[in-house]
Amino acid sequence: MGRAEERRARQRGGRRAAPRGRRPSGTAGRSGIRRLFTWKKILGTFFGLCMLGMGAFIVLYMVIGIPEGNADAEWQSNVYEYSDGSIMARTGERNREIVDLAKVPKDVQRAFVAAENKSFYKDSGVDLKGTARGLLNTVSGKGAQGGSTITQQYVKNYYLTQEQTVTRKLKELVISLKLDREKSKDYILAGYINTSFYGRGAYGVQAAARAYYRVDAEDLTVEQGAYLAALLQAPNQYDWAIASDTGKKLVQERWNYVLDNMVEQKWLDRADRQGMEFPVPEEPRPAPGMEGQTGYLVEAANAAVERQLVAQGTAEDMKQADAMLDLGGYTITLNIDKKKQKALEEAVRTELTSKLDPKKREVDADVQAGAVSMDPKTGAVLAMYGGVDYVKHYRNNATRDDYQAASTFKPVILAAAVDQDAETQDGVPITANTLYDGTSERPVMDGGKKVGFAPPNEDDRSYGDITVQEAMNKSVNSVFAQMGIDVGMTEVVETAGELGMETEGMEAVPAQTLGSMGASPLEMAGVYATLDNHGKKVTPAIVKSVEHKDRVVEFPDPIGEQVISREAADTVTSVLTGVVDDGTAKASVRENPLRNGQQVAGKTGTSDNNRSAWFTGFTPELVTSVGLFGEDAKSGAQVPMYRAAGVDYRVNGGGPPAAIWAAYTFGVMDEVTKFDLDTKQGNAVKPRTSPSASQSPSKTPSEEPATEDPAAGTPSGTPSGTPSRTPPPGTPSRTPTTEPTTAEPSVPPTSGIPGDPADPGGPGDPEGGEEE
Repeated sequence: MGRAEERRARQRGGRRAAPRGRRPSGTAGRSGIRRLFTWKKILGTFFGLCMLGMGAFIVLYMVIGIPEGNADAEWQSNVYEYSDGSIMARTGERNREIVDLAKVPKDVQRAFVAAENKSFYKDSGVDLKGTARGLLNTVSGKGAQGGSTITQQYVKNYYLTQEQTVTRKLKELVISLKLDREKSKDYILAGYINTSFYGRGAYGVQAAARAYYRVDAEDLTVEQGAYLAALLQAPNQYDWAIASDTGKKLVQERWNYVLDNMVEQKWLDRADRQGMEFPVPEEPRPAPGMEGQTGYLVEAANAAVERQLVAQGTAEDMKQADAMLDLGGYTITLNIDKKKQKALEEAVRTELTSKLDPKKREVDADVQAGAVSMDPKTGAVLAMYGGVDYVKHYRNNATRDDYQAASTFKPVILAAAVDQDAETQDGVPITANTLYDGTSERPVMDGGKKVGFAPPNEDDRSYGDITVQEAMNKSVNSVFAQMGIDVGMTEVVETAGELGMETEGMEAVPAQTLGSMGASPLEMAGVYATLDNHGKKVTPAIVKSVEHKDRVVEFPDPIGEQVISREAADTVTSVLTGVVDDGTAKASVRENPLRNGQQVAGKTGTSDNNRSAWFTGFTPELVTSVGLFGEDAKSGAQVPMYRAAGVDYRVNGGGPPAAIWAAYTFGVMDEVTKFDLDTKQGNAVKPRTSPSASQSPSKTPSEEPATEDPAAGTPSGTPSGTPSRTPPPGTPSRTPTTEPTTAEPSVPPTSGIPGDPADPGGPGDPEGGEEE
């Protein structure tokens, strides 16, 4: 090694220089990607984007000015039409009255700030974090923004629109910043509380004060102001008059939240806060022009449109959907048939309201009726009865779901049994002919153990051995309570949901077999329409079409997929013909002179303590559900209806509800139709043995005249086939033969009665008891 090379080697720490063309080992990990993405380049790009974003925002800030308020200028009427295009209603003038902020008590002003934007008096008018989240959600299609300041909400309400777009949100941000710089906080707060929507058609705090408490804004208490402030989050959901139990709970929580925030901000003394009670609002007074059934129909149509605006992503939530609809410009055509609507109203009048006389019987003032009629082939809601008059009774009885469904739920249990090929505790297939023990207050058994449920039958009547068919005819609680356990209550609840019932919060417990859950006539009409449609899901549709110049509202097809088998649906329909011809509805329906041979299926229901009474029935072309509800005329509490309308004692489903149904249905029939059923179990199969009863029936089944088989034209006592399944090996065959009804059967019906425990009975459910 020469001196020069030696010197260079020492300078390199003794390392020999690498041959040319080779990469030194110390730099072997540096790839092309690492050279491309260095920290300097990444940071430079980030800062560059930030500068670009800031520059773009500065341009937007300079270009976008505060526009003229346009919320009032854009307001138009909504037009509501019957299915034939004739006008049903047109919305009136907007209920708004601007008030000076000085006329609103200071505590009430602060209640709004505490509810929506505690930092309002200190912030710059925007919530950058909330706005960024809103922009991100809009771009990604996730919807709800949340986090807006009072200033931003006022800008959206008064200067802009409710559209969910990035452009609108950027404009909202810029205008809010400018407005906060150019206007006082009092100006912005006054604009906010005067332009916001509070429900009940009320815009602004003055209209809201009148609508909810019958006072002017200047006379509001802090408790009342806190409720109005809480309302802004969800006006319809939190309106005490129409709120569900969940809605009432939520608005009370929101009310407490507002007042607690006021204490936190030192706007309210803690001792005063402790003594405050929730201020229940007054009953609403509907707008003029909504009298009679019109208001109920418009309200139901609005609710359907708002739900669809949210479902299709046009609105972020129901609050925004309500605001969009209220801006007007919609032509909403309902499926309501004018002729059938008039006929339903007349049927309720002749069979019920004309017989109510509160001066003679105080209970008559507490009877409310609701009904829905629909086409099972299209899902169209053809007629709806919401109550005596929308301006007298604001709650729509056709859509309310706070009363027990009672025995109208029993067909759901049978549908689940047949669809699931369920068996009794003894392994016998459940069919229309299966025998159960109909003893009243008989403990329900599961695997040889009592489940702690022993419901009484109507009037505590016992039937002994009884077929499923006759148990449905006579609505025997003990049979269906046991059947629910045999099928599995989880499966029963799932079937209820598939058929169209709201099952959120519905516990899979034995008491549900008595229909202890709440339901509406609209909901039950949809369930029975699905049965009538051979198990293909039918969702009630009150809206036919919606037109608007700026947006499209498209509704999904009301006819859905097959949710239970055709055989299961048709078997239930078959059994329900017996309720009409041989059971609890025969007095009002079977013997009606207008029937003219029309085939009918249906089910009665009467809830615990006679608080509700039902008849839901159908022909191949029309499904109608009628409910009567006991509601205290003053307090709105649920009350009994005993001896209402002059009945001897209990208002049963087979009484006024079935009478209304028959008068309406037979009055609008265009032709007599027959069911097309696919079932191996026959139509309305009558029992082959006389039931034993602790209280002898007035007429045994063998004394009843044979009725016509709706499907085959044979006597109802003649099965059209054998049960869908045979008993397991080793089980004696006990299936009815196909001999004529006059002949003694060689074998009794299929038996599936669980072993009767030594204990003869147990307590029934005091509040879930179905009496009919």
